[in-house]
Amino acid sequence: MNDGQLLRYSRHILLDALGIEGQERILKSRVLVLGAGGLGSPAALYLASAGVGTLVLADGDTVDTTNLQRQILHTDARVGQLKALSGQIALAAVNPETRVIPVTERLEGAALEAQVAEADLVLDCCDNFATRHALNQACIRHRKPLVSGAAVRFDGQVSVYDLSRPESPCYHCLFPEGEEVEETRCAVMGVFAPLTGIVGSLQASEALKLLAGIGEALVGRLLLVDALSQTWRTVKFRKDPACPVCSDQPT
Repeated sequence: MNDGQLLRYSRHILLDALGIEGQERILKSRVLVLGAGGLGSPAALYLASAGVGTLVLADGDTVDTTNLQRQILHTDARVGQLKALSGQIALAAVNPETRVIPVTERLEGAALEAQVAEADLVLDCCDNFATRHALNQACIRHRKPLVSGAAVRFDGQVSVYDLSRPESPCYHCLFPEGEEVEETRCAVMGVFAPLTGIVGSLQASEALKLLAGIGEALVGRLLLVDALSQTWRTVKFRKDPACPVCSDQPT
């Protein structure tokens, strides 16, 4: 690190658990953030401010006026602009040292595989089960840690699926694809603005811990928050030995 970086990240370096070594690992990292909306906004802002070396921000949507209540990467002046490009502008203003690569189309298929393969860690900040399952499968194939978050109404959740660990459950173990699962979106159900900040910040926290190699990740634990009553609880879950996606004999 140069003198400017030692000063910029001094409050991280002062943490005994993190120190210079952990901060250097963060500076050298490449993170894929899938979704530049309510969760991706705070997550990306904290990852950039913390010094992640390369941040790939993927979102094919454009900024809408209804986004501004919670998607803090974007501004009224950038309504109509692609979210990935709007986010790049915001992140450059926070930390010009972080290289931001905007991906302005929906990541899927070979393009998704390529981005996951290059990343050290992936954040799931999207809003639909199909993309979540595709991302989970790509992370399993490339053995990349996946930090997943969700928020709707006043309810939020965060978990980590560290597919570099053989004992870690995957997203499919907890939310099997093809089962009758109600998909609720904030466009229909609404969402409390600060909740997205809480969940996105928790995702950034888990990501930075994994990148720096410190602390205990939310592997095998689902953290649930009810912002209306301000109650938090953790549900433990295990790897499904018969999981068709992450078991020794996937189908």
